[in-house]
Amino acid sequence: MRRAHVPSDYHGNMAQRTDHEMLEEENDKMVDHLSSKVQALKSLTIDIGNEVKYQNKMLKEMDTDFDSGGSLLSSTMNRLTALTKKGHHRVMLYLILFCLLVFFVTWYIIKRR
Repeated sequence: MRRAHVPSDYHGNMAQRTDHEMLEEENDKMVDHLSSKVQALKSLTIDIGNEVKYQNKMLKEMDTDFDSGGSLLSSTMNRLTALTKKGHHRVMLYLILFCLLVFFVTWYIIKRR
């Protein structure tokens, strides 16, 4: 079989074209891979943002709870201070005795187990 005369420059261009097509395919694959990574990072970033919003909300609620607990403790301390300044030492003695009683009952229960 006889081949047609093909200029030598044609084979060189053909090889360059094949290399160029291979590079294009490789670039397309890399772009697709990079695109999937970007999508994963985007969804991860959105999830992190949602978690941060939720945690900030929880921290604000906890701050409010601590503030209300602090004001309750402060008012109780003010009442106890007023009680000690009025000279009602018996009430303070009863309070201390009650605390000691609770301590010893708790200690006895724990020791029996």
